[in-house]
Amino acid sequence: MTALATELIAQIRANGPMSLADYMTTCLLHPTHGYYTTQVAFGAKGDFITAPEISQMFGELVGLALAQTWLDQGAPNAFTFAELGPGRGTLMADAWRVTKAVPGFHDAAEIVFFEAAPALRNVQKKALPQARHIDSIAKLPDQPLYLIANEFFDALPIRQFQREGAGWRERRVGAQGDALVFGLTDPTPQEALSHRLEDTKDGDLVETCPAAAPILNEIGTRIGTHGGAALIIDYGDWRSLGDTFQAMENHASADPLATPGMTDLTAHVDFEALAQAAPCAHTRLTPQGVWLERLGITARARALAQKLTGDALERHVAAHRRLTHPSEMGTLFKILGLYPTSGMPPAGLDT
Repeated sequence: MTALATELIAQIRANGPMSLADYMTTCLLHPTHGYYTTQVAFGAKGDFITAPEISQMFGELVGLALAQTWLDQGAPNAFTFAELGPGRGTLMADAWRVTKAVPGFHDAAEIVFFEAAPALRNVQKKALPQARHIDSIAKLPDQPLYLIANEFFDALPIRQFQREGAGWRERRVGAQGDALVFGLTDPTPQEALSHRLEDTKDGDLVETCPAAAPILNEIGTRIGTHGGAALIIDYGDWRSLGDTFQAMENHASADPLATPGMTDLTAHVDFEALAQAAPCAHTRLTPQGVWLERLGITARARALAQKLTGDALERHVAAHRRLTHPSEMGTLFKILGLYPTSGMPPAGLDT
């Protein structure tokens, strides 16, 4: 039993079962036992690897896509270049390096990171010393915003509801002896899920992410008012259906209740809910592989391959496949673009 499990069981015995959202928040961000405050999460030595850690090509194309959007919008002379949950700063470092070739882009940009974990902030500062950190999305500057959110929304805390008749039973985390277990509340109406009575049946489970809407509202307001664009890159689908709550440890699936604080906890993203929460225009949901191919990843891969041989070349070819192939990340991960209602969608995406 982990130290955090002991704390959680004591809390549940005192106050009753907790929502899945409260469980996730505690497991990931507890000041002394939380996963993001104590573990090396990213990369080969961590529990999972993200697209920017697989190849520099990913961050380069993300950066160039936003730089092209900046040019399409008249190259505003002051803007925010932001990332939510930047990990080790790899994606933004690659995007920043490649956009040096875009005249005026660096002079106009202010790099802003939104990061909740203090330990990761230190790592990000080493990758990009010029970046400024904020602790609230509301603190984003009131100016054009070009924003990246790669595998950010999947880590936000979710709630789960199982349909029963016209009501919903919430899935909660309780304690049974020295173990954490799932349970269900009595069915009650849920106004926020009234529209889901049309496409679900008894026993179906849907997930909501209460923390996402305020974030999308802030981002969409700035884009709608001042211009800019956002690229939301994550795994999930247009509408939530089914249990997608999961834990990762040592690059493999794990029991999300077994070792709280020691595993990464995520859930698939409901892109429809994100789009509806943003007061600006949004693109169609596009598979990552399709989007990267539209942006020219194969040409970039061939150019980089000319200088590689042996194992380095094999790893490079494997990275291209992993990012784009339908059986790997190419279909699982998807892109949603946000942009001004009167503007054009970000590069590689359509309406």
